[in-house]
Amino acid sequence: MLDSGKRIWLIGGTAESATLAVAIANLELPCTVTVTTVAAEALYPKTPMLRVCVGRLDVARLKSFLQEQQVVAILDASHPYAVEISRMAIAIAAHLNIPYLRFERSSVGDQADNRQVIWLNSFEALLTGDYLHNQRVLLTVGYKTLPLFRSWQEHSTLFARILPSVTSLEVAIASGFSSERIIALRPPVTAELEKALWHQWDISLVVTKASGTAGGEDIKRMISAQLGIPLIVIARPTVEYPQQTSDLSVALDFCQRHIVPQTLPNS
Repeated sequence: MLDSGKRIWLIGGTAESATLAVAIANLELPCTVTVTTVAAEALYPKTPMLRVCVGRLDVARLKSFLQEQQVVAILDASHPYAVEISRMAIAIAAHLNIPYLRFERSSVGDQADNRQVIWLNSFEALLTGDYLHNQRVLLTVGYKTLPLFRSWQEHSTLFARILPSVTSLEVAIASGFSSERIIALRPPVTAELEKALWHQWDISLVVTKASGTAGGEDIKRMISAQLGIPLIVIARPTVEYPQQTSDLSVALDFCQRHIVPQTLPNS
């Protein structure tokens, strides 16, 4: 067991980050994981070498956090749409000369043979267009974006699938979603359940993010093709990552390289 005081900062909150945390813990490398909710904390193993910090980090707090945790490398496995924390981490890593690696889930790909898929670059393109008008729309885009759809409540019938948390429910209700138009589920959602939900609510349009297989994007594409229901996919935000991988072994090598002391060859 290595405990030099130096630690990896793993930016968490995704299934991939939980997998990374388990692998890092198995290597007995000191690591601090940050998540934004208490519910997310339960995804990570409880080991002496792994710390889990709950709460949002801002620019003012970030430098002191890195110093307190003695962070020597940053492994960013945050959600592809959580660009704020990624951009802050990239900036401070460059400022303090701390190695940074982005671990990003693989995308599903274009699948051009599925004519039901509509790609949009932003939520603004969706909301300012006529895609939602008079549609029965299932939104699988996370609770944070639901307030953007408030003005569409009078022009379409909107349904929201969100994570089962008090915050998610509060935001959905405040955004104009009635209780019979909300379903709280934690992924993964099976193809059978996905299809049944679309049938139950007589959905005519689905909106999702390009969240990859881990976010169920592949299943939604399959169901949209089977049922002939259009699927709008909001593309991932563009972030200029200094280094990026979707390979677990590369991420673990990065952690070991910056934690484990390197032995100099005999001269």
